[in-house]
Amino acid sequence: MGEEHSDEEGLLEEVKTDKGKISKVNVQKRIKEIKKDSNSDVDAFEELKVLEAYLKLMVNEADANKKIKNAQKAMDKNVIDRYRVLSEDEIKTLVVDDKWMTAISKDVMSELERISQRLSQRIKGLAERYATPMPAVNAQVDELEIKVNRHLEKMGFEWT
Repeated sequence: MGEEHSDEEGLLEEVKTDKGKISKVNVQKRIKEIKKDSNSDVDAFEELKVLEAYLKLMVNEADANKKIKNAQKAMDKNVIDRYRVLSEDEIKTLVVDDKWMTAISKDVMSELERISQRLSQRIKGLAERYATPMPAVNAQVDELEIKVNRHLEKMGFEWT
């Protein structure tokens, strides 16, 4: 593109509102201005192409949003109509089985997981604590007792 649009502003800067958003009205106005100007250069022609493409996208977006809104309204109406004809058993199924039981099941599973983790940590701690067998501990105590008695004898004390 030319130097006119190479700065930070860009092609769409002229069609922005005071709040910085691109307005459909401003785009249409700018397209008319470019078409009226008989001295349009290559840059103006490029700007016109970009603005027309952007305007088309804006229209497509508005149409899509309108279709989404209408589909949402139709779906809401269908849901409301369906709620009106639900039997008591169907309502119980929706509320109890689908809503409450799902939530309760999720809570129970998370509680089981929490308890399981705590239990495995406790077992790991016990395994570390009792990793040395009792005969090995007794042998170590006997060795230490002999050393202590020797030291006491050297100091002039006897332990019986």
